[in-house]
Amino acid sequence: MNNEVGTAEVEWLLTLAELPVLDSMEPLEGGWDNSNFLLRLKGGSEVVLKAWFANSVEEVVRVVQRHIHLDSHGIPTTVPLRLSDGGHIAERNGVAWTILPFVPGGMLGCDGDSLRSLGEVMGKMGSIPPADCFPESYRMGFDLFDEVISLSSGMGVSEPFVEMLSSQIAGITRDFPSDLPMGILHGDLFPDNVIGSGGRVSAILDLEEAWTGPMAFDLAMACVGFGWDGTVPAWERWKALFDGYQSVRKLTQDEVDSLPFLHYFATLSIAAWRFWKHNLSEPDEFLSDRYVEMVDRLSVEIDFSEVIG
Repeated sequence: MNNEVGTAEVEWLLTLAELPVLDSMEPLEGGWDNSNFLLRLKGGSEVVLKAWFANSVEEVVRVVQRHIHLDSHGIPTTVPLRLSDGGHIAERNGVAWTILPFVPGGMLGCDGDSLRSLGEVMGKMGSIPPADCFPESYRMGFDLFDEVISLSSGMGVSEPFVEMLSSQIAGITRDFPSDLPMGILHGDLFPDNVIGSGGRVSAILDLEEAWTGPMAFDLAMACVGFGWDGTVPAWERWKALFDGYQSVRKLTQDEVDSLPFLHYFATLSIAAWRFWKHNLSEPDEFLSDRYVEMVDRLSVEIDFSEVIG
């Protein structure tokens, strides 16, 4: 498949969206699979083009439904503009294309105000009504663990990480909490998936990994994404996330007790995704050790009493 985005594709999509002609375009940071471009249009308006090269059209339909669901319940996110046929998605050569509103700002910062704002959004998001477009299994969880092990075996890849992952799956599956409060989760709360400005969350992006699961999981994942300086926990960031979250929704004691497990599971999930991406799916010698940062964190003891007020 040709993953290039040229002016022909841009003009085609702008016509479908009944928008002014293109003035200039530039690629946007963030994301490992799909292509995002800032489009500046004649007259001064700006929108974002997203070419979903890594996802099937059917999957994109579900992801867009997730954005619409969050938006309808007051969660800041980006919903694709409607096109001339009334839909949100255009298809060309088997690829889904969308035009999104441009949200000014940048990746959410790690200052206290920004992280308290993110905590508040997480607390609200987990409590909105469920929807069928959110699966009940985590795409970067057990299914990915099995795929990493299977692909490594088939490709003859022998790494201590794969052996460690294989040895832990049974225990993690057995111990995974099944009786915690459940809700809608983002699943991949890292800075490149959240736009922020002025110490506030402006938009939650990229719901490809979203699912319905234990509400406390997103809080643990946000600690993985925002709460570390390399392999050292930045406790003030963790506290800001928890303070914001609990200003909206108080954690139950069972949830508090589950946090070390959920944080470990979230860290292992990111390690597995990075290993899969850069060593199995698209091997890249410059990024092949990217998963090691997460593996090193697994041995750090986390005392959540330090951050829960």
